[in-house]
Amino acid sequence: MMKKITALMLAALMALSLAACSGGNQAAETTAAAETEAAEAAETEAAAAEAGEFTTVEEGKLYMATNASFAPYEYVADNGDFEGIDVEIAGAIAEKLGLELVVDDMDFGAVITSVQTGKDDIAMAGLTVTEERKQNIDFADVYATGVQVIIVKEGSEIASVDDLNGKMIGCQESTTGYNYCSAAPEDGGYGEENVTAFPNGANAVQALLTDKIDCVVIDQEPAKTFVAENEGLKILDTEFTSEDYAIGVSKENPALLAAINSALAELKADGTVDEILAKYIKAE
Repeated sequence: MMKKITALMLAALMALSLAACSGGNQAAETTAAAETEAAEAAETEAAAAEAGEFTTVEEGKLYMATNASFAPYEYVADNGDFEGIDVEIAGAIAEKLGLELVVDDMDFGAVITSVQTGKDDIAMAGLTVTEERKQNIDFADVYATGVQVIIVKEGSEIASVDDLNGKMIGCQESTTGYNYCSAAPEDGGYGEENVTAFPNGANAVQALLTDKIDCVVIDQEPAKTFVAENEGLKILDTEFTSEDYAIGVSKENPALLAAINSALAELKADGTVDEILAKYIKAE
């Protein structure tokens, strides 16, 4: 009898042991399955980004943050439509991506923030690539090169960049022109006290015409438009500096950045970008 009881006890213990081992294996299998599923999800997400499966603020649309007072890059036409180099290039990119372009006009200083906060998909406003801006947004490939120039009144004693010291300079606020000019002298600028920021280039030019400032530092193409529209102004032969223009995209949307670069590469290859640039920027 004792042997039977002992045998039964041993059998019970073995059964418990097997059950415990079985439970442990199931837990391990569950953990392994979860890890595999997570790895597969990560691979799927990476593949989606690689394939260009991007997201936009609104499905089917591409929202472009800009400041439409920067002809010929972006401006409001007489019929109220948005036109310009950036508008056409953005429209061509949107078409390549199967999207409808929506232009969101705002102050220049809000363009980058609008993309950072997810209000708009891209920032395109004659936007210069700078290290400071790279901290806040990612930039697509360069699509144009801009030149900063100096506008003065006919007969001005300012003949070159060397004559700007001690002069009152006008710039559009938040632009690279303003940043360059308002920097401290030891950093290559003229000091904030010698620079006046205006909401847009047109306001700066009006201040120049009324002798409130001595010159305007602004991008070359808008400068040409302002000089053509206002008698008594000229652009100095010497350029202030040159810089690259690119589309800004949120750092949280790398798939959209990749898609834009892919579309832009095609538009460069087939000559579309050059055609748009030539349409608005006439050869000298």
